[in-house]
Amino acid sequence: MTTNPPISELSARARDIFRVVVESYLDTGAPVGSRTISRLAGLNLSPASIRNVMQDLEELGLLAAPHTSAGRMPTESGLRLFVDGMMQAAEPSPEERAAIEARISGGPVEDALTAASAVLSGLSSCAGIVLVPRREPVLRQFGFVPLSSQQALAVLVGADGSVENRVVELPPGMPPHLLAEAGNYVSSQLAGLTLREAEDKLRNEIGRGRTMLDAAAADLIARGLAIWSEDGAARPVLIVRGQANLIDPAAAADLERVRQLLEELESKEEIARLLDSARAGQGMKIFIGSENKLFSLSGSSVIAAPYRGGDGRVVGVVGVIGPTRLNYARVVPMVDFTAQTLTRLMA
Repeated sequence: MTTNPPISELSARARDIFRVVVESYLDTGAPVGSRTISRLAGLNLSPASIRNVMQDLEELGLLAAPHTSAGRMPTESGLRLFVDGMMQAAEPSPEERAAIEARISGGPVEDALTAASAVLSGLSSCAGIVLVPRREPVLRQFGFVPLSSQQALAVLVGADGSVENRVVELPPGMPPHLLAEAGNYVSSQLAGLTLREAEDKLRNEIGRGRTMLDAAAADLIARGLAIWSEDGAARPVLIVRGQANLIDPAAAADLERVRQLLEELESKEEIARLLDSARAGQGMKIFIGSENKLFSLSGSSVIAAPYRGGDGRVVGVVGVIGPTRLNYARVVPMVDFTAQTLTRLMA
């Protein structure tokens, strides 16, 4: 893998030309030629001199020349160098800040998170994404409804009123009264606990011989609770809004990339795993193109920032997904401000 040269190793002339190429490409999506650069940059250099410098930047792996054009465009490595070492991020405008705060403030947290993905999508012209905090349901009731001699339907009612069902296998010859006994035990002894707390308490009481449950009933409860815990941990809660923004006029010549990206957005579990890596960091994460396997085929970028709960711990991630040529200088601080706004809401 090619290692980018530090910005300090580029001459002032190379830095100026590189900046113009990148900024022009991010603005137009088109390769940039030497004549365009000589007009845009006020460098007082001939097109031939500019071409020489662009050739040097291409040999460093920072620029590339599409076969259909004599112009140059930044490579993914070039974009990474620009984002990390040259980009001057602009603060969100007062209008953008007001729009974000107005959409997110007030109402249930779930509505605010959905609004965050929608407002980011609208302001950035990308797809807005929010990884929602994983919520462990708090038990209110738990019961078993026999389906056959081999199976029962386990019904969990959460403290928030949510109801979920799972089919569980029964031990051979388990009498129906033990199903009722198991449900009554959970509702009376484990209500008000999270799934993990309920599992721990059941395990401890069985270990100490303090439960009057039949062994088969205790095993059935343990397996039922485990199913929900595993499902909850594996199920990403991901909100994606604004996929249609990815099909814009500039993408008309690149429909295969857009089709690939829309397919990738269907893989919510993979996206959630990618965003989970942003949870571990203290700040913004920017993934450009093939830097992450998920979006390597479509050549897309992800900008993501963690947001925190009232105890200061990271609980979720907010961000955008778009083409690699998105306006990083504008979108990065916008995502960061949205994360800060969500953090204030949850404090």
